[in-house]
Amino acid sequence: MSNIGTRWKVLCMSCKKHFSFSQIVWELSLLGENFVNASSSPSETNLRQTCKKVMDLARDHRPWFGMEQEYVLLGIDGRPYGWPKKDLQPEDIFYCSIGADRVFGRDITECHYKACLYAGIKICGSNGESVPSQWEFQVGPCEGIDVSDHLWMARFILHRICEDFGAVVTFDPRPLSGEWNGSGCHTNYSTESMRKEGGLRHIENAIEKLRERHSYHISVYDPHGGKDNLRRLIGHTCTSSIHEFTAGINDCRTSIRVSHHVEQEGKGYLEDRRPASNCNPYAVIEAIVRTTILNKFHDENNGLEIEN
Repeated sequence: MSNIGTRWKVLCMSCKKHFSFSQIVWELSLLGENFVNASSSPSETNLRQTCKKVMDLARDHRPWFGMEQEYVLLGIDGRPYGWPKKDLQPEDIFYCSIGADRVFGRDITECHYKACLYAGIKICGSNGESVPSQWEFQVGPCEGIDVSDHLWMARFILHRICEDFGAVVTFDPRPLSGEWNGSGCHTNYSTESMRKEGGLRHIENAIEKLRERHSYHISVYDPHGGKDNLRRLIGHTCTSSIHEFTAGINDCRTSIRVSHHVEQEGKGYLEDRRPASNCNPYAVIEAIVRTTILNKFHDENNGLEIEN
């Protein structure tokens, strides 16, 4: 514990000296990578350490990520934040809507956006989602592990800001029952070869590799081995089916989506729509790079690196 306490002391001193966000994240990352169990081996929850190793191995491919974090705001009583006493109906249109009777929590999400900009987090957008009180912010593009560092910090800031508004943020993938949409953490991904001329071929190759490892990715795209996504990836409400891998152009009901723009340009990125809103971002980007670049995945039964 003394080692952790020392690092927190250094971090606080760094803040007082007006160090940059990147320096603060560096201190936090060192703290995170030092979480160990009694046998001095990395803790089961210490996923940054292995992610960093994987990103270092893939450095020459220059993997870029952008993550779209969806969440739902709740009141202290557990009801959706700002909802009227008479519940709203899912068939109404709320996506990116305006009006005090349709949008709840805009002051929170705008405050969060400004706070992230002030902190130096690479936040690049925010918008209202398909459920009233459901919002999304985007982080990236970042190279390698940086996107996960920035997303973790953005989540922390969101929790802290919600305190001041008497609200609670939930990253549960399906906090509302019925026909309401769930929440995800769609992950946009590209390598240098995908971004160059002729990159669409490399995108298609990556999609085929992801197809072969669908079960593996589902198992790491939420913190409970796929059980959370089982409630969310149901084949409708703008999701694919958890039981089937699909890919398509501009189709929100697929596992992997490629935009019309990417198809027309013949290069760009792919969007993995499977990660849940409560995913560990280190686990997500590690799995994507293992599958598409390193052609390896982690066998939890014996710890071996297995070739695809």
